[in-house]
Amino acid sequence: MDALEAIRARRSIRKYTDAAIPKKDLETIVDAGRLAATGSNKQPWDFIVVTDRQTIARFQEAGAWIEQAPAVIAVFMDPQSRWWVEDGAAAIQNMMLAGTALGYGSCWVEGNALPREGEYKKLLGVPEGKRILALVPFGVPAESPVKEKKPLAEVLHWEKY
Repeated sequence: MDALEAIRARRSIRKYTDAAIPKKDLETIVDAGRLAATGSNKQPWDFIVVTDRQTIARFQEAGAWIEQAPAVIAVFMDPQSRWWVEDGAAAIQNMMLAGTALGYGSCWVEGNALPREGEYKKLLGVPEGKRILALVPFGVPAESPVKEKKPLAEVLHWEKY
């Protein structure tokens, strides 16, 4: 699947089959995140791949459906970098697109994960100075949601609004 196909095919997936994700594919997904654009080349990220079922179960408070995922990538950032949120967002989008290209679904979980930052940092052994940006569950999709996007003509403006 090429990049444009992956962009068009990517959806937020919250239901997964029981199929495991090979370590090589998880490394490919994280590598796509590592290669994202980053302000001043700071690369302020760390990615923790979690496949342990008991640990994944602890993420349920951020979304009960997360327990179904065979893998969750926790994205931690160094807030000393001026653009840590933007850099992390670019990395997450790259990983989600890479996952789609490899046949996996994913979903960006931020809002319900942030209030549990301290708990997740302790669970995963993350140093004090790092911040959680998101949890990103990955798995073989057990659903194919269709969400309509606004037409290009509705959002594209040339020269002026």
